[in-house]
Amino acid sequence: MSAKRGMVGGLATWVEAVRYDRRATFGACVLVLFLLVAVLGPLFVGDPTDLVGIPMQPPSAEHWLGTTGQGQDVLAQLVVGTRASLLIGFSVGLTVVFVGALIGVAAGYFGGRVDAFLSLLFNVFLVIPGLPLAIVIAAYLPSGPLTLGFVLVVTGWAWNARVLRSQTLALRNRDFVAAAVVAGESSWRIVTSEILPNMTSLIVSQVIGGTVYAIGAQVGLEFLGLGDVSAVTWGTNLYWAQNDSALLTGAWWTFAPTGLAVALVGFGLTMLNSGFDEITNPRLRMQRAWRAFLLGRGHEPSRSTPVVREHA
Repeated sequence: MSAKRGMVGGLATWVEAVRYDRRATFGACVLVLFLLVAVLGPLFVGDPTDLVGIPMQPPSAEHWLGTTGQGQDVLAQLVVGTRASLLIGFSVGLTVVFVGALIGVAAGYFGGRVDAFLSLLFNVFLVIPGLPLAIVIAAYLPSGPLTLGFVLVVTGWAWNARVLRSQTLALRNRDFVAAAVVAGESSWRIVTSEILPNMTSLIVSQVIGGTVYAIGAQVGLEFLGLGDVSAVTWGTNLYWAQNDSALLTGAWWTFAPTGLAVALVGFGLTMLNSGFDEITNPRLRMQRAWRAFLLGRGHEPSRSTPVVREHA
């Protein structure tokens, strides 16, 4: 079987599995919905910076989500902000996993002094609290999406590196890796062809987790005014709502839609990740099959029901 056919088959297996897992299906639907809003939504709303109405007007037929403290359309800001926030979120999620994989796999595979140095490096970052470090770095750098992405990558890669190092250490001594070494394959080929494919589910999970982290941290930093407040993102929407004393005046429409969007994306990604865990974890699949078997025979699982466990 060719490598291309294997990749296509593997992708088809994941798509099919997502279809039959309710949590993964729900998460995928939420994610697809927001991606469509991010890609196509700005084509159907006006300029989010235009002053189109009286400030702080509640939702109406003219402005479905009301107006901001400056008289801008909240719906337009929410839709346009979705594109910017998801772009930063997914970009940072992929980057932190790439950097973490590069450092963590290198530390676990080569061992020795390389492992000692790289482990010391990411342990230093793990000791320092991430959010205070991000606030300090963002405060001293020019505002902008690239700066924000850089700050989130610097403060978010270490945990991924540690987890991938541990997994690499577990795989390094397996027979198939030893066989590849005896066959004279290069370290690069062993890592990319033997080790990384066996960590696919873990890497996918880390990308999803990294994206949730990036979106939440981005919104938090911009809410504190540490991003480019002239840009239209979910974080700056909340920043201006707070700046206009929306909570004190009861103008819930200026912050509730954005907060709900952040919560839905985070919840959808979490459900997708939870579904992937069950899809790729043999023990969870066996437990689910056991419960389905019992329910099919008219029995309800109880505390006395034996749990199928994976034996070492």
